[in-house]
Amino acid sequence: MREGPHSTDDIDESVGGDLFDRYFTGEHKAVKAAPRTWFITADYVNLAAYETDAGLLLVDTGTAESAETVRELIRKETDAPLHTVVFTHGHLDHAFGLKPWLEAGERPRVIAHENVVRRFRTYMRTAPLNSHINSVQFGIDENISWPHKVDEFAWPDTVYQDRLTLNLGGERFELYHAKGETDDATWVWAADRNIVSGGDLLMGILPNCGNPQKVQRYPEDWADALEAIASVGADLLLPGHGKLVQGADVIRERCLVTAAALRAIVEQTLAGLNAGKNHEEILATIEVPADLAKNWYIDPLYDRPEFIARNIIRKYGGWWNGWSAELMPAPMHQRAAEIVKLAGGVEALAARARELKDSDPALACHLAEWAALGAPDSREGHECAIEVFEARAEDEIALMARGIYNHAVRRSEEALEAMDEAQSS
Repeated sequence: MREGPHSTDDIDESVGGDLFDRYFTGEHKAVKAAPRTWFITADYVNLAAYETDAGLLLVDTGTAESAETVRELIRKETDAPLHTVVFTHGHLDHAFGLKPWLEAGERPRVIAHENVVRRFRTYMRTAPLNSHINSVQFGIDENISWPHKVDEFAWPDTVYQDRLTLNLGGERFELYHAKGETDDATWVWAADRNIVSGGDLLMGILPNCGNPQKVQRYPEDWADALEAIASVGADLLLPGHGKLVQGADVIRERCLVTAAALRAIVEQTLAGLNAGKNHEEILATIEVPADLAKNWYIDPLYDRPEFIARNIIRKYGGWWNGWSAELMPAPMHQRAAEIVKLAGGVEALAARARELKDSDPALACHLAEWAALGAPDSREGHECAIEVFEARAEDEIALMARGIYNHAVRRSEEALEAMDEAQSS
């Protein structure tokens, strides 16, 4: 009988709450998931350690901030030398924790899909951009520190294209390329242990496949990858976020249901495009079928179905949304100022926004934003924006949307602070 996790608390059987309840626990621990196999949680991200006769295989290394903690957790469990590191993708929370291992004198082989190298180079070119958009996404007042120097990256010394098989101490580990949240993803099939390290391909929420601020995502390829993972019949899945998933039937069901949800969104979006609908009309009809949506593990806690649809539109169509005036629009501040004038002043616009705040929050947000932008020196406009967007954020379950709504709040708060400073000086 295979040795399993220390506690049922480590197994993902049923989860409620919001995204922070599921992933942002602040926990730091190493769980013995199977013989010579550890599932390490550091803050909100996971990695896996496989001890082999050749040495230690790490699938991901975590963040730079938690790197020392991760190494300490693993070294309490095993003193096997670090032999190989595999990155499931090149995001900051998965591929930036190697430094303390290197400083301790270990020299592992680093393996990743070839697109990880391109991602790192792109990060170097767009550090300020990524710093800003991630600060907005996660609701952080100051910009997140983003790597931009060559020596801040753990550059792979071995890359592959489609599939790579490793033989470590007589054991087979198969690496498969996938596209999903990124174009550089890898999932690892520890064939002799019947375990999959899935990275961010299956996390117990609707896939982060839309993300309003980020580059293209790949819902169809993501579904392909989930179906491939389902086909190997693993007994244990070690995800990049959340708790481990145990049982071949459970893993298969979650992979296939999640894949089906993605495919449903793709088909609905393509049907709208083929029918000549504009973007707004398409997005209004997007929904995950009820028989799929009932499953808690595809709750839209991070991304939303309509955001995924927008990414599909971006892939298959142009950026123009179908409304002629939007092709070459007047600047937003100019439009907002004209609306304030037509409304008879910012007070009337703000009053209507507050009136609609509960019954039609989407429309209320338009009015509040116009009030703040169209009368930028008015306290009333900014106070209205704060009130309306705070309410919208509070009612929103998807982190992506909540972060952007809260950014609107902070923007108006900063405007009010600037007014106060100007009056006091």
